[in-house]
Amino acid sequence: MAKAAPEGLITALDIGSSKVSAMIAQPGPEGSGASELIVLGTGQRESRGVKRGYIADMVATEAAVREAVEQAERIAGLNIEDVWVGFSAGGLISDVAEVEFELGGHRVEQSDIDALLHAGRNSIDPQGRMVLHAQPALYTLDGLTGVKKPLGLHADRLGVHIHVVAADGSPVRNLDLCVRSAHLEVKSIIAAPVATGLACLSEEERELGVALVEMGAGITNVSLFAGGMLVGLTSIAMGAADITDDIASAFGTRRTQAERMKCFHGSANASPRDNHEMIPLGASGEDGAGEGSQITKAQLIGVIRQRLEHQMAEIRQALARLKFDGPVGRQVVLTGGGAELKGVADYAQAALGRSVRIGRPRGLTGLPEAHSGPAFATLAGLAFYAASDPIDLRSVAPVTTVHRPRGAGLVRKLIQAARANY
Repeated sequence: MAKAAPEGLITALDIGSSKVSAMIAQPGPEGSGASELIVLGTGQRESRGVKRGYIADMVATEAAVREAVEQAERIAGLNIEDVWVGFSAGGLISDVAEVEFELGGHRVEQSDIDALLHAGRNSIDPQGRMVLHAQPALYTLDGLTGVKKPLGLHADRLGVHIHVVAADGSPVRNLDLCVRSAHLEVKSIIAAPVATGLACLSEEERELGVALVEMGAGITNVSLFAGGMLVGLTSIAMGAADITDDIASAFGTRRTQAERMKCFHGSANASPRDNHEMIPLGASGEDGAGEGSQITKAQLIGVIRQRLEHQMAEIRQALARLKFDGPVGRQVVLTGGGAELKGVADYAQAALGRSVRIGRPRGLTGLPEAHSGPAFATLAGLAFYAASDPIDLRSVAPVTTVHRPRGAGLVRKLIQAARANY
């Protein structure tokens, strides 16, 4: 018999184009480190109702959500009621703004911070989109950036950088409705790049500047982190499933067989011996057409590399639009299911002219080996995000403090400055 969920339990739910995965976790014991989470149960089901990150079939997606969560519940021996859900579809935008108060040199009190955050909440203009995140990232004292805890310090001016992530409203509402239809309460919907960055990137990487490329099944999200926060992102309507479709089309086989060929025999790098290694093809139709035929591994890799070449060209353009054009040593981190392709990091390093590594979830105790790869980085990140219990300006209560924001409430967009400085 499953028992009621203990206090502090976290359930993450990642609804992707290829799979729906769930994770039940709880914080580690006192003294084990604030970042440690203990995994109690995981679940996974094939996703049949999601296209390019968007809900296309409510019934099929709801069924996959139910089954993935139920599997995690059985393993954990718990019943859960609410989940933290990831949103990975296109249409996400990220921006950073700043609000400042004149303090006149006195010490920063909690009432000052509360008033500043309230002014920040009122300054948010999503321009018709739905705000997923509105968080104070770093504070400023007299123009000095990077202050994490201003309380008790003296300052003439107190400011805050506000990180806002917004998305088109309808896809977010569809995702929310789908999860609630599975009789689960939605604690919050989290932008996938925000969550994945917590799972794969170190605090120092996020501070110095790094590009995160999430190669999902149906969509590739390219995000730029600098100054400790997400400062820009863009989406490419292309993913690992397109490679699978290319293989199925090129060799006249089923998608399931094409996926198997990609996973077991595929690679992003070619070698002379690939011309001699043969790969059997499965039947392409009910009449068994194509059964018994073979292709060389070189042919398979040729199809994969053709799609990768197109995808890397799109990623290069995305990085250029995000102004990620500083020193060559700046790093790119690949994650998502597409990052599990053999040799893809070396291929991307040559194609992008950057240092590239594969990002895997870390800081989780008891994570099954099958769920420890880059394909499950977003799922792990959702759990870390929930455990961090971040401040959201949308929930900041009104205050009566009479401080006036500098510039009569003027909000200055800092996204271009952040990209240039980091």
